[in-house]
Amino acid sequence: MEKRIMLGNEAIARGAYEAGVKVSSAYPGTPSTEISEFLAKYDEVYTEWAPNEKVALEVAAGSSIAGVRSMACMKHVGLNVASDPLYTLAYTGVNAGLVIVVADDPGIASSQNEQDTRMIARSAHLPLVEPSDSNEAKEFFKYAFELSERYDTPVIYRTTTKLSHSQSVVDLCERVEVEDKVYERSVPKYVMMPASAIGRHKVVEAREDKMALDAPSFPVNRVEYNDKKIGFITSGVPYQYVKEACPNASVLKLGVINPLPRALIEEFVKEVETVYIFEELEPVIEEQVRAWGLDVKGKELFTKQGEYSANMLRRVLFNEETCAFTKAEAPARPPILCPGCPHRSVFSVLNKLKIHAAGDIGCYTLGAVAPLSVIDTTICMGSSISLLHGMEKAKGKDYIKNWVATIGDSTFLHTGVNSLINMVYNKSTGTVMILDNRTTGMTGHQEHAATGKTLKGEDTYAIDLAELCRSIGVPNVIEINAFDVPGLEEVIKESVKSDTLTVIIAKAPCALLKGQKFPFKCQVDSEKCKKCGMCMKIGCPAMTKNEDGTVKIDETMCNGCGLCKNYCKFGAISQVER
Repeated sequence: MEKRIMLGNEAIARGAYEAGVKVSSAYPGTPSTEISEFLAKYDEVYTEWAPNEKVALEVAAGSSIAGVRSMACMKHVGLNVASDPLYTLAYTGVNAGLVIVVADDPGIASSQNEQDTRMIARSAHLPLVEPSDSNEAKEFFKYAFELSERYDTPVIYRTTTKLSHSQSVVDLCERVEVEDKVYERSVPKYVMMPASAIGRHKVVEAREDKMALDAPSFPVNRVEYNDKKIGFITSGVPYQYVKEACPNASVLKLGVINPLPRALIEEFVKEVETVYIFEELEPVIEEQVRAWGLDVKGKELFTKQGEYSANMLRRVLFNEETCAFTKAEAPARPPILCPGCPHRSVFSVLNKLKIHAAGDIGCYTLGAVAPLSVIDTTICMGSSISLLHGMEKAKGKDYIKNWVATIGDSTFLHTGVNSLINMVYNKSTGTVMILDNRTTGMTGHQEHAATGKTLKGEDTYAIDLAELCRSIGVPNVIEINAFDVPGLEEVIKESVKSDTLTVIIAKAPCALLKGQKFPFKCQVDSEKCKKCGMCMKIGCPAMTKNEDGTVKIDETMCNGCGLCKNYCKFGAISQVER
């Protein structure tokens, strides 16, 4: 058996390959993105980027109903988008196995909230499987398909940022070619009109009861008895912290979090003197265990916020303030747009014009912080356009004369199109700016429906964003180079003061795109520099000041976009060929 060190996300992809998965649909979202990128390397699996998570889950569901093992991947907030089909798929069940990978983000490393998918699994009456290391990530993924087919249910497979991006040794196995299931038409099972849904709800309840009875025998739930004076009920990555901080304690390690193995838990609590429930985020396990009348300790000791650690456990249980590993104090280093980023150009113009922006999810959210300070709101994918529409309907056309909505090209295709349709349909005015950098930037440059490439790198039709906007009835669509500062200033001033719905598509590729070339660099003539600081207002990290107050540009960082040149009235900055 070959062994290999793998990221958790790579191991999940390997598990999908070994489990005989044939179809995977996903939308990129940190920390789940790499699963699909690794999976795309296996020719036996059809992989795709979907426009959003709802579509991804529906594609996977269709493949499952057709009879092949299928999966969908997303981050935790993506499951919100996919919740419409999710709750109903719990009723329909599956034909071939269907697993939904959801990556939670304790600590909010790259998200807008810290929600706990385990609570959604309970609400949707779906089983949830959670691994603790990369090898389990692979093996548990295969087991999730067994559960899915045995109990006729989709299975939620939860991972977290720490598991997704940490590495451990994985035992590689051969792929199992699973025979396709035969599709049989069944209106009561697959057509969820009220009469069918009433009957299927009973099936869901019966299935969940059966799984709860069987849960103590699931091999991914295991008891490790050691010192019975202290014990832990835990799952996922927190299991690793327990083993590090309390290696001699007894542990009940849960691999299936919903439904919980009640008999196993009751036996463990009976055998161990003091039991702690050690789980990140919400008290999902703890609340159920306490509801059974069992005496355990939990969130009165451990926080509901952020990632856990072995040091946290040591501090709480043993009052150890000084441990072998202490957190180093590093200087504050806020995130910032990259040198040469086209978003900086757009935001610099909006800042100059003192225009507020309803923002969205993506790199351009960084336009909220100084010195650009343009983005006023960020809620969820596609929300910027709807928020702008709501502002107008609440306060009238004049109120939004100094507002725009900003949204990226990938996010626009994700859920922004629907919001723009709503503006057209309900007679909105206002200015929507699509910041088209030809990629899904924040998650690592994934393709989307307007880039002309699939996840597999194959050529495909590239949606024309301008024509799409015109086709849904937007009366005024303007395409412009994102670095055309005078042009941008003019079209933004004209569009915000008009009573016509306008979409401005600011186009320039992401500076970090593979193959992107930078023929120019910028340099400063210190003799001409008046130390006014106007060029510094754009916040480019390649620009700093000398001791005498003149500006200098780091040639190793500068991408030569020329934005700074536009803000120097004294000709001190020039673009030169590299």
